[in-house]
Amino acid sequence: MALHFERSEFSDRLARLTAKMQEEKLDAMLLFAQESMFWLTGYDTFGYCFFQTLVVKADGTMALLTRSADLRQARQTSIIDDIHIWVDRVNADPTLDLKNLLVEMDLLGARIGVEYDTHGMTGRVARLLDSQLAAFGQIVDASYLVSGLRLLKSPTEIAYIERAAVLADDALDAALALIKPGADEADILAAMQGAVFSGGGDYPANEYIIGSGVDALLCRYKAGRRKLDANDQITLEWAGAYVHYHAAMMRTVVVGEPSHRHRELYSACLENIQAIETVLKPGHVFGDVFDMHAKIMDERGLARHRLNACGYSLGARFSPSWMEHQMFHAGNPQEIEPGMSLFVHMIIMDSDTGTAMTLGQTYLTTSDAPSALSRHSLDFLNR
Repeated sequence: MALHFERSEFSDRLARLTAKMQEEKLDAMLLFAQESMFWLTGYDTFGYCFFQTLVVKADGTMALLTRSADLRQARQTSIIDDIHIWVDRVNADPTLDLKNLLVEMDLLGARIGVEYDTHGMTGRVARLLDSQLAAFGQIVDASYLVSGLRLLKSPTEIAYIERAAVLADDALDAALALIKPGADEADILAAMQGAVFSGGGDYPANEYIIGSGVDALLCRYKAGRRKLDANDQITLEWAGAYVHYHAAMMRTVVVGEPSHRHRELYSACLENIQAIETVLKPGHVFGDVFDMHAKIMDERGLARHRLNACGYSLGARFSPSWMEHQMFHAGNPQEIEPGMSLFVHMIIMDSDTGTAMTLGQTYLTTSDAPSALSRHSLDFLNR
């Protein structure tokens, strides 16, 4: 059995979940987020692109409803014993199979929490589910119950995140060895991802961002590669991934002679991230981090060029995003506690001058100052 955690840790997680369910007066939970299933049972698959759900009762009983292709996957990678299969067929409605399973589990009339806000729950599935269960019991949106529990990382999770951070550093080393005039983005991207794979890592939960020239101002991956000019800029956002745990980084590398604007924006990024380190600790909330970011950017006249968030929680995630729910944005009351893995990014995209500058790394929160997980400095990168 391919388990990455001791069974005692899974037992502790289940105990935390059922205690939270009792606090919320939930008789059962329907987990649709793959990371929730992975965290609770070790179940590791990309089969959530089809209908599947893990039913968890308040007494700790669990049952998985999935497709036949994931039967052995669940047996091999998880602690789940009770696995049910819904059959692929014309006009199949697996929510009917789910309702029948809930009857078997004596949940008729129960108060049931559902993870709606997840990539494993499509709009169509939500409509079918609500239709089937409308008269079955009381259905409650519990999208953030498990993700809230996952914010605080265990020692084993932290070890995986630290390994992911080493792989992220290795990826940057691989990129910097290649970045120069005439370098091909394709070779840079291949070297970065190859460094993670050769270090025993995984596919990341979303694509790496790579863009040069005018595309250095983009904050998302896009298809198409180009070669670097003698004077250029290239923005990279990537993550080391190990046992699905992520440690993200972000850098803009200037090729050739940096412009005054590059230096100016870099100074703002560095000042900002150093200031954020003073509030990235217990006694503050996520909203405080964003407020510091906005204050410094706006004082420098960069309000039009910054984003409306400056980072987020990281952990074990599955495609299409390595971001956890909690983000650094205005008004977020989430308290910062020791044992969180948090990615802080400074992103300035000046479309007026066509200048990009970014700076980002992952931190582990402690009882005091945060610990940066990268061995790389935050120095200006020029090739």
